Amino acid sequence: MTTPALEISGLAKSFGALRAVADVSFTVAPSSVTALIGPNGAGKTTLFNLITNLDSAAAGEVRFLGRPLTGMKPDAIAALGLIRTFQTARVFPGMTARENVLAGAHLAMRSGGWQQMLWLGAARREERMLARRADDLIDLVGLSAFRQAPATDLPMGAQKLIEVVRALMARPKMLLLDEPAAGLNDRETAELAALLRGIRDIGITIMVIEHNMSLVMSLADEVVVLDAGSVIARGPPGTVRADRRVIEAYVGADA
Repeated sequence: MTTPALEISGLAKSFGALRAVADVSFTVAPSSVTALIGPNGAGKTTLFNLITNLDSAAAGEVRFLGRPLTGMKPDAIAALGLIRTFQTARVFPGMTARENVLAGAHLAMRSGGWQQMLWLGAARREERMLARRADDLIDLVGLSAFRQAPATDLPMGAQKLIEVVRALMARPKMLLLDEPAAGLNDRETAELAALLRGIRDIGITIMVIEHNMSLVMSLADEVVVLDAGSVIARGPPGTVRADRRVIEAYVGADA
C-alpha cells in the first residue's frame, strides 16, 4: 500500500475555553489536491499551525510520509519537504519580488557556507541555476513585469503568488497553502488553478485552505470540511457539496 503523504490522528487544540480543533483525523493521498474548507473560525488555519508545529497540539499525532512530526521544530519540518504559506501574504520588506522568490531556495542549496563566501565555481553555478529557476517561476505566474519591484509594493494578489512560487523554490514534497486565491481576480484565479494542477501532476501533494468554492470544486480531488473544530464531511467535491451538514454549516439549519 502507498504511504499517505499526511496522516492526522486525533489532533486537538484549545485556547482557554475555545475548542479550536477537536479530535481531527484524516489522511491525504500522495500526488493529490485536498481542499480544507469551512466557515470562518472553523479551525482551518489552526490545523495548519498544528501540522507544522507552529502551535503545539494538546493531543493527537501528525505523520508526514510515515514520519511522526511530534516535537520537531517548524524549520526541521520544512527541511523534510513540508512547506506552507500563510493566510496573510508574508513577503520580506526591503527585497524585490525576485529576491523574495530566491529566499525560498535556502533549504535546497547544496554549496556550503565557505563555497559561497569564497564564491567558488560550484557556488556560482548553483546561484545561476537558482536565478534561472526563480525567473522561470515568476514568468509562469505572470509577474515578470514586477521582478525587480519591491515586493511590499505589489498588490496583495501578486504577493500571494510570490509566496506560492517562493514555496516551490524549496523543492517541496507537499505544499500547505492558506487561501492562495485571496485577492486574485477571476483571470488570476484561473491561472492559479492551472498552476496548482501542474504542481500536482509532477507529484507534489497539495493541501489548500480556500473560500473560493468554484476553485475548490474544480481543483480538489478530495474535500475535508471543518466546523467548530471538527470534521463534519469528507469526500469528493460533488459528494461534499450535496452534504446537508455542509450546507447547514454555511447557511444555517433554518435555511
